[in-house]
Amino acid sequence: MLKTNQMIEAIKEYSIPFANIDDLLALINKASRAQYVLLGEASHGTSEFYKIRAAITKELIQHHGFSFIAVEGDWPSCFEVNRYIKGYTTQYADAEDVLKSFSRWPSWMWANQEIKELIEWLRDYNNNLPAHQLKVGFYGLDVYSLWESMEAIIEYLENNHASDAKKAKKAFECFEPFHREAQMYGISSAFYGKNCMVEILELLQTIQQKKDTYTHEPEAALSMQVNALVASNAEAYYHTMITNDNESWNIRDRHMVEALKYIQSYYKDSAKGIVWEHNTHIGDARATDMKSSGMVNVGQLTREEYGPKHVYAVGFGTHHGTVIASDSWGNPQQELTVPPAMEGSWEDTIHRAGAFDQYLMFTEENRKFFHSTIGHRAIGVVYDPEVEQYGNYVPSRLSKRYDAFIYVEKTHALSPLIF
Repeated sequence: MLKTNQMIEAIKEYSIPFANIDDLLALINKASRAQYVLLGEASHGTSEFYKIRAAITKELIQHHGFSFIAVEGDWPSCFEVNRYIKGYTTQYADAEDVLKSFSRWPSWMWANQEIKELIEWLRDYNNNLPAHQLKVGFYGLDVYSLWESMEAIIEYLENNHASDAKKAKKAFECFEPFHREAQMYGISSAFYGKNCMVEILELLQTIQQKKDTYTHEPEAALSMQVNALVASNAEAYYHTMITNDNESWNIRDRHMVEALKYIQSYYKDSAKGIVWEHNTHIGDARATDMKSSGMVNVGQLTREEYGPKHVYAVGFGTHHGTVIASDSWGNPQQELTVPPAMEGSWEDTIHRAGAFDQYLMFTEENRKFFHSTIGHRAIGVVYDPEVEQYGNYVPSRLSKRYDAFIYVEKTHALSPLIF
């Protein structure tokens, strides 16, 4: 393990300062050779992370032929954004209007000013594409939208395949006693044997068999398949989360990779995609203490599935600033202070090498200098700055966890939309 002063000297030698998107072009050009570019974040409430990812995303789409964005969000809400940016619907007046679809807590993750600007850019970009070219898409990979996905399935089938709607309703009725309380379903299924898997799997099989008949709306087949996948994996997720939290994490991340495959299939095998998720999802789990707990994540699974050369993972971090988060699950959002990084962490070490915005690209030449296992800051939607040293640092080998790392010295809170 290198001493701290050796790591500081290596950072000084290999890091690249940046002030705008032009300064990041070396990283973007390198990333563009991969089929999937995974863009992380150290929190779900930091403006700079969203803005930098948006700038990188635009470059990858405009100049390197990337076809879609897949995010750590619910499929039904993100699919409304997809419909808006592709002109499939006149239901929404503007980007802010469609972002009202993100009504489930924590809504600020996607209903924010930074995303609003990207959504309008995507709509304009798609409007200017040749008629024969597939438009750039925006999709959600997460597993939480059990009820919303079931409702979307039933609505489509009632309008277009009434005979199959009965099967969907039967599956949905299994969950109805829990009145949208996912945790209550988990408790009941874990301790009282309540299990809706049989009904869900029958529905999933029906939708897979009949997917080619779902042509009444643009991308209806894709949406039906992923909504059914959500219902199936969400059932397993909520069934497991009460008794085995690590395995429920694995179900969630495996689901996200599976959903990514459906999107890839729609755009054909040669298409290239951009994934926006927290560092804990896109940074290879094998380079953290997650491995010893038997946990996997999107970064690890995609590298294993497609090969390391076809996946380029970019982590993000900050030394200090402000962030949008909540003091407990489901409570109102707050702007909270992010204190200076914990001494000895990756963020502290980079700060000591130079208190400015900079990035590292890991290569065979320099990877050994960033291979030490030390703490790496991770802030979730629930955050208490006063005790972050006890639970907000993930032991990480930075150069194995990511292919590149973007460091912002001082960050600022996201700008949530107020509805």
